[in-house]
Amino acid sequence: MSVIAGPGVGGQAPADAPHILDNPALASLTGPHAHFAERRGRVLRYPVDVSPWLALPDEPHARDWADLAALAGPGAEIPLPGYRGEVPDGWEITFRVEGVQFVDDGLAAAPDAEAVRLGPADVPEMLDLVARAQPGPFGPRTVELGTYLGIRRGGALIAMAGERLHPPGWTEISAVCTDQAFRGEGLATRLILAVAHGIRERGETPFLHTGAHNTDAIRLYESLGFRLRRRTAFLAARAPERTADDRAAVPVA
Repeated sequence: MSVIAGPGVGGQAPADAPHILDNPALASLTGPHAHFAERRGRVLRYPVDVSPWLALPDEPHARDWADLAALAGPGAEIPLPGYRGEVPDGWEITFRVEGVQFVDDGLAAAPDAEAVRLGPADVPEMLDLVARAQPGPFGPRTVELGTYLGIRRGGALIAMAGERLHPPGWTEISAVCTDQAFRGEGLATRLILAVAHGIRERGETPFLHTGAHNTDAIRLYESLGFRLRRRTAFLAARAPERTADDRAAVPVA
């Protein structure tokens, strides 16, 4: 996967040079999020109630695909975010949408006085907001991945944003959503900048993903100071019904 923008954060690199954000789930699960990782051979994943993201090696071999099938289970539909190669015989692509990855290139990051920290006690409300606003995958334990901030009105959670993937030196902003009744007030912008401020305070760089056809979101991100780094894809594939064996996932440690 090649870099399509100009000089990267921290300097210019050749277009085909590998970058930690080319495989951010792998960098996360072997780095700051290693305590979440389940593994089988060279394949790693988050617990399914935390995140659907999983990590294949940069150049997966037949053994890796067999391990992935055994890890997920026969016939399971498996998300393969960011994967650009071919799937082996016996696998079926069930979903595909083009995506884009943006990186901080001058965000006016700042805390927000109305934003409150969300935690496990807020998960039922967060799940309800996600169900209505549809920002993307969010599970019962996703809140454990990092800082989540929300804005309440009349006690009700009406907007939120937080942190997801965490490659060394970088943190992804995710789950940006606002209740339909409160859109147009700039709440998403405020929360993105507040989450970005916390990331910057740790000495890290914010990045995020969205669909390539989500033009409203792309315009917002570019106006805030995000720069397009590369094109990617979000896809899912169904594993073969039969696997080589049925060994279970084990913790990395």
